[in-house]
Amino acid sequence: MRLFALYRKSQSRLKIFPVFIAGMLIVMIGGLGWRQLLHEQFYAEREEIQHLRRVLIPAPRGNIFDREGRLLVGNQPRVSAIVYLNELRPEFRRQYIDLVREYQEENIPSQGHNLQILARVRVMQEYMDKVNGILGRQDTIDAQTVERHFQQERLIPFPLVEDLHPREYARLLEQLPSDSPIQLFTTSLRYYPFGSLAAHSLGYTGNLNEISPEGAPGESLATFHIPGTTGRSGLERAFDDYLQGQSGALIWLVDPSGFQFDLVDHSPPVPGNDLHLTLDARLQKIAEEAIGDRRGAVIALSPQDGEVLALASTPGYDLNDFVPRLSSAAAARIEEREAWLHRGIQGLYPPGSTFKMITAMAALRDGIIEPETTSFCHGFHTVGNRRFPCHNRQGHGEVDLVEAIRVSCNVFFYEHGLATGVDRIATESRRLHLDQPTGLEIPYETRRMIIPDREWKRQRLNESWFPGDTANLSIGQGFVRLTPMQMAAFTAALANDQSFVQPRVITRPESLRATSENIARPLELATQHREALLQGMFEAVETGTARFARLDDYPVAGKTGTAQVRRRGETLHMAWFIGFAPVENPEIAIAVLVEGMEARDSFAGGATAAPIAKEVLEAYFDPEASDILEVSLRP
Repeated sequence: MRLFALYRKSQSRLKIFPVFIAGMLIVMIGGLGWRQLLHEQFYAEREEIQHLRRVLIPAPRGNIFDREGRLLVGNQPRVSAIVYLNELRPEFRRQYIDLVREYQEENIPSQGHNLQILARVRVMQEYMDKVNGILGRQDTIDAQTVERHFQQERLIPFPLVEDLHPREYARLLEQLPSDSPIQLFTTSLRYYPFGSLAAHSLGYTGNLNEISPEGAPGESLATFHIPGTTGRSGLERAFDDYLQGQSGALIWLVDPSGFQFDLVDHSPPVPGNDLHLTLDARLQKIAEEAIGDRRGAVIALSPQDGEVLALASTPGYDLNDFVPRLSSAAAARIEEREAWLHRGIQGLYPPGSTFKMITAMAALRDGIIEPETTSFCHGFHTVGNRRFPCHNRQGHGEVDLVEAIRVSCNVFFYEHGLATGVDRIATESRRLHLDQPTGLEIPYETRRMIIPDREWKRQRLNESWFPGDTANLSIGQGFVRLTPMQMAAFTAALANDQSFVQPRVITRPESLRATSENIARPLELATQHREALLQGMFEAVETGTARFARLDDYPVAGKTGTAQVRRRGETLHMAWFIGFAPVENPEIAIAVLVEGMEARDSFAGGATAAPIAKEVLEAYFDPEASDILEVSLRP
């Protein structure tokens, strides 16, 4: 009986085990179900991350056109001879085995990793030799480049020869076997049909190793980049996002070694947006040819809407030299010629006698003078103990406002500028927005322009303002510094009877056009006062200092200027011309600035800058007379 009781007790304990095991099975099944059903997406994403790779493909940049639809900046195919590393893996393996056997037979100590690198280089050089044989080249494979590519860019094709000449491309296309691992790979490069035309304004691009993934599939995947380009200067930089386009993507299934196994998805790139400019390529070419080898700027605007017709800065450079990259020798040449500076919007110069128009406006608006007010010019004007000369040392005799503008008499503006005072002249300059950038869409417009006054001199030089400073300011000398673009915008505003005209270089899309905080208001100059200014400018072109800008069929209003600056211990001369035409219904306003390159260069606005303006004005009014544009084709 006792044994039977013990047996029954043990049987009751054994019954617990099936219950325990069943419970464990339920927990395991529940856990598996929980992980597989509820975490299915999580593990699927982990698998993708482990086995899928994304290759981003840069989009072709948008084109840039002039106002007539001429292509100023486009794209050109760049063909390279390449190999995909995964296709050469059997050859890498065979070469490695041969190397190991070779080293063993000759008892040469080695490390396996070094032999792997050597095997890869030998295989790659064999294919390079095939290309060399077809093209007559002697290129070699660099071991460090190969290894870096293996470690960092295994999914990206390895370039044997980049940027093939069309003849080289044709040879390879004809002579390479159809089953050759060597393939011809096409990417897009920037192309500038007119070479150096408007180089500073258009700008150039540089290489971009990591392109934007925005809009491309596979956001969570490990990503490789086929290099693209980005804007580095000019409009290429200012509107880089607009021109870039949307990158494409290849999604590859890779093996455990990281080589391509299967293409899972292909999303093609979307080209960038096109940009349409106000520039006229034909007029731009005329402006650049007119100024020639001299340093300076030529700017032509439409007075009605501020559209920039031409914006020349010299010396320039060939934008195609930046494609695919600028060589150190080409960069040194640009540096030596001081060609980096966009003189139209970055160059700061004393405006010389062109500033007399602002002095006259300040004096007229404040009632200091009237058009009939006169001065007697003896060839100089005395301020304190100092004589301030007129450019005509013999003197102009008695002159009124119109005559003073016609002959550019310094004495008239010394006398009445002193009566007006620095405060009124500075206030008028600021009212005309000459103390700030114009807001043109091209980047890096300088903000360092100077409209001096008493406070400026005290803060900058810790000195008082003297009457001699006012005399210099009255004729655009001394401390005042402005850009050619500012003087072009002022000229357009005067022509259009406005206080400010916003320069713009973008036509389409309108959403990208420059907008300014400067509100275009009426010039607020009495009719008879403005007519006197225009009459003086008209007579300056007809018979005065600006006569070399005269046109036979169109009346031109103009003002010349000559200024001096000290640079590196030498006195350099600056030649200016501002003007517009026709006088009654202006269609074009222009500003020309030419720098004296050496101390011995003595430039006068009438003799140097006015003829340049005449060539541009003639080309504008007679389009048939100018030369046909020549397109620069890349070899």
